[in-house]
Amino acid sequence: MRAANLIVPALALAASLCVLPASANAHPHVWVTVKATVLYKNAAITGLQEAWTFDEFYTATAIEGLDKNGDGKYDRQELAPLAQVNVDGLKEFSYFTFAKLGDKDLKFNPPVDYWLEHTDDGILTLHFTLPLAQPVLADAPEFTFSVNDPSYFIAFSLAKDHPVKLGAGAPPGCVAAIHDPLEEEGSDAQALNQAFSGVLGASGSVNIGGGAETVAVHCAKS
Repeated sequence: MRAANLIVPALALAASLCVLPASANAHPHVWVTVKATVLYKNAAITGLQEAWTFDEFYTATAIEGLDKNGDGKYDRQELAPLAQVNVDGLKEFSYFTFAKLGDKDLKFNPPVDYWLEHTDDGILTLHFTLPLAQPVLADAPEFTFSVNDPSYFIAFSLAKDHPVKLGAGAPPGCVAAIHDPLEEEGSDAQALNQAFSGVLGASGSVNIGGGAETVAVHCAKS
């Protein structure tokens, strides 16, 4: 099945991914703007709290038929089945979230506290928490993570405003730094991405043709 013939299912982003052929990666079909919070407990990084805001086209398809009480609004209870299907389906793709400590890949446990929000401006946002399978020291050097789709069916981008926060319990000398591959690709690549962002109404760059944005947590040595 070619990408041009794909119909994005109304019930899940994950279901649409399952029918994507490996060769259909020339351009994205879903756009997601990401905000993330690095979580801390007992002097350790314990996981990530993420919020994915979908594009208006995916939102319109996904919420079709979910307003069960016909009040024109989509509350958390009405959206709960969609949230469940998304989270279940995304497991196969590691929730598109990849963390490292230096060169070592870190594993996540299944997400908790997941729910969907339909905002006043008519856009869906998926909220969830990904616990690390093994917490790492809060001031450990070279902790990095990214949210991306290697197949490029989904275009993930960090939000322009306050994309990454360090949660309560972070050491005072730690900061989150974002590595944006667009900055290394020159003005032409940036102009192309800005054009796509304008057309799609995206709140972050869409990284057309670029690599994944990477977040690194740096802590000052005491």
